[in-house]
Amino acid sequence: MPRFKDYNYDQTKMLPVSFEQQILPGTFEHSLLYLIEHELDLSIFNDRYRNDETGRTAYDPAILLKIILLAYSRGITSSRKIEQLCRENVLFMAISADSQPHFTTIADFISSCSEQISKLFVQVLMVCDAEGLIGREMFAIDGCKLPSNASKEWSGTKADLAKKKDKMDRAVRVILDKHRASDAVDAADPLPERAQRTVEKLQRRSRKIKAFLDQNEDRKGPSGRVVQSNITDNESAKMKTSRGTIQGYTGVATVDSKHQVIVQAEAHGQGQEHGLLAPTIDQAHANLGTDKEERKATRITADSGYHTGADLDYLDAQGIDGYIADNQFRKRDPRFRTADRHKPVEPQDGSSKFTIQDFDYDAGKGTCTCPAGHAMWPQGRNNRIGQHLYVKFQAYQSDCQACPLRSRCLRRLDQSTARQVAFRRQAGPKTRQQQLIEQMKDKIDGDRGRAIYSRRLGTVEPVFGNITHAIGFKRFSLRGKKKVNGQWQLITMIHNIFKVHRMAWQGV
Repeated sequence: MPRFKDYNYDQTKMLPVSFEQQILPGTFEHSLLYLIEHELDLSIFNDRYRNDETGRTAYDPAILLKIILLAYSRGITSSRKIEQLCRENVLFMAISADSQPHFTTIADFISSCSEQISKLFVQVLMVCDAEGLIGREMFAIDGCKLPSNASKEWSGTKADLAKKKDKMDRAVRVILDKHRASDAVDAADPLPERAQRTVEKLQRRSRKIKAFLDQNEDRKGPSGRVVQSNITDNESAKMKTSRGTIQGYTGVATVDSKHQVIVQAEAHGQGQEHGLLAPTIDQAHANLGTDKEERKATRITADSGYHTGADLDYLDAQGIDGYIADNQFRKRDPRFRTADRHKPVEPQDGSSKFTIQDFDYDAGKGTCTCPAGHAMWPQGRNNRIGQHLYVKFQAYQSDCQACPLRSRCLRRLDQSTARQVAFRRQAGPKTRQQQLIEQMKDKIDGDRGRAIYSRRLGTVEPVFGNITHAIGFKRFSLRGKKKVNGQWQLITMIHNIFKVHRMAWQGV
């Protein structure tokens, strides 16, 4: 018979805990405590409170900031989880002086302090600058797409949402009509509970869509075209990522190349970065307080998402030394000449798809013949795609329908439209923006340009890796651009605090 040690729950053990001694020098929480108490001006929060003479005393913003920043630094964004940590975790008890604020207090503080968080971001940035962590030699600009607190299933144009509402209404009518038919046989038979729940659910969703349609117009993107709205968070956007399509925001960050300090951060409810370069650069220099001449000394690098004629025009007008890649940059890079060998190879048995090179285009006569030998009819000579003009041709519907090469020419066998092709043409003298685009290509393709641009990847991408994996921030938990922007600046501010802790205050 084995013997075990006796245990008894009917006993008490007193554990003395000194909160001050839990926050050890050299730790992140110690640097965070010192930063908030000695470096930041928290009087910016005073206007939020109106309890000077009457009303209940409020939690000190310094305490709430310490709790929230420490939790966010560990990837914890749930206000309920933060409240639980303040009750159960000794370190959070110490950092909060055992205040134990309710989760609603924490949630309200985060969601309603977007303006104050923006000011705190700049204050932390000034601490980084004072510690010599910002070089101003080169800024790398990029965006990180993160899911929002909204479902992409509630996205669509007003027409799409109206169709969804009609579909729900039809489903409700089918259920009710079916029940009425059964009532004719047995009048005492009530609507089954499961069907009743389905009807109530569909009616509730239909009313939600109707209310949205009555109160909102179609949302338009930067180009002026209609884009999908979202019922839950109409300022978020449906965007494609390497992990599939998400409903979210693009967190844009401007990163200094010296120590990867984020000098500007803002969240945008759009997947494309077109049109964001100029305001991003302006805000970055405004945060640092640099003058017009100092701005010219800082190089700017950004990927192809920021490559537009207007953005290049802005760089030229401001005298900024910019290196912005276009979407053909890698194809021109000799280092990527062998990249195609890693792509799937089309079978060479006569079943590969036709490319534009397989079409016989005569620019002089203005004619085009398809691979099957059929003449195509011109759709226009001045079709603009991006910055260039194209001549477009389309096959005759009768030729396409009976063509034996149909499977090699069209994307799908059941495609109802005929094949179209477009050939680029020279549109006379180049515009100013077209000249700038050509100049940027020559600049970035040179040995010096490639060497400078290659530093962009090692400057900004590790920052997003640190935020999403090391810190663990993978999605926004708030709704609305203003609140989401505050949350993005909060997490980027934590990245900068880590920089101060590790590179300047490690021994503090």
